Amino acid sequence: MRLPLPLPDSRAHIAQIQSERKRKAFALAKTVPWYRDKLAGIQSDALDDPEEWQKIPILDKDTLRKFSHAELIQAFCAVPHDQIAEYWRSGGSTGQPVFYPRTVDDLVYGELSWGRSFPCVGVGPGDLCHISFPLGVHPAGQVWARSAKMFNVGMVWVGAGNSYPSAAQLELIETLRPTVFIGMSSFALHLANLAEAKNIDLAAGSVRKLVCSAEMLSAAKREKLSRLWGAEVFDVFGMSEAGLMGAENSAHDGIHIWTDMYFIEVVDPDSGRALPEGQVGTLCVTPLWTNHATPFLRWNSGDLVSFASRSAGGGRFAELFPVIKHANRTTGFFKVRGVNVLDFQAVLDTEAKTDRENLRVLIEIRGACEPDAVCVAVAQAVKSTFEVSPSVQVLQRGSLAAEFERSLKAPRFVDRRQ
Repeated sequence: MRLPLPLPDSRAHIAQIQSERKRKAFALAKTVPWYRDKLAGIQSDALDDPEEWQKIPILDKDTLRKFSHAELIQAFCAVPHDQIAEYWRSGGSTGQPVFYPRTVDDLVYGELSWGRSFPCVGVGPGDLCHISFPLGVHPAGQVWARSAKMFNVGMVWVGAGNSYPSAAQLELIETLRPTVFIGMSSFALHLANLAEAKNIDLAAGSVRKLVCSAEMLSAAKREKLSRLWGAEVFDVFGMSEAGLMGAENSAHDGIHIWTDMYFIEVVDPDSGRALPEGQVGTLCVTPLWTNHATPFLRWNSGDLVSFASRSAGGGRFAELFPVIKHANRTTGFFKVRGVNVLDFQAVLDTEAKTDRENLRVLIEIRGACEPDAVCVAVAQAVKSTFEVSPSVQVLQRGSLAAEFERSLKAPRFVDRRQ
């Protein structure tokens, strides 16, 4: 199949594409009300100059959440209603979800952005993928599944656990024998735990690659997933505001960003100015091809990353595209008793008698472990990591799985404070 945007010839070719598409993105942004006055005085013929480009204000999701949906469309949509082909939902795991309009052209390049992940992670003709992302208004599942045809990859449109139960997914994997599992790392881990309880040996099965997204993938989680599934684990990165932006290759030393499709910056969180290679800063993204309906410029993704121009890996994707490495997120954290807690799933509530904020960790125990000893060990680990003492509650086996399956996306925390 002929691709709408073939891989560029070189990094010099990427720079040329960026220069042309940044000017188009800037011109389109000037047509929508929110940007119109904010971009006045910025020279469109000088956008390759970092000093001129950095005059553009950074946009974030907190700004968008101040608008109702109708207000957001009025402020940011660059096309009339009859040119909107579909809407993409933001994750919504840390706040009110936002719905972004997309045109037919956005969908064409959106499919390409997801489809590029296949050759980058070494998936191609002869592979069959089991995709467990939601198949609905959130784009990850349905756009990724549609994109497989561009690269002659087989696809089983399964969906998330809240629509296709976990036990049935395991049966489907045993029956259809896919070579690739695509889903959130937490759901892949949940399936592995369920398989173990059912005496199913996933490591002896057909899946040889796990492709994970939408969550932070820690080294410990990667190692456990690889061991339980007997598969190589790849991380990919994207967002509803832009598309799938990049993927790891076999070197697993960062996410290769499709910089011919997305102009990225790693900036100082306070000044908004670009940081040197290797320093950790806020990731800002300007979509260059998936921006026909919402021409976002310098979108703050909520991720703290570092940038490296080269990967240790080989092949076309390593030759062409730089990598980012995640350090943490600036969104999705919570504060309890004055302490910031990041990348941790827990329940926050308030003690009725004292009005004291409480951090409650819900766990399940398998095997013959002593519950009291496990609770003490978990509480000590949380205290040593976050400097906050939690209460630890033991649940019946299967309770967390049932709660997980009711969620579109695993919540980073549940806030029940009064």
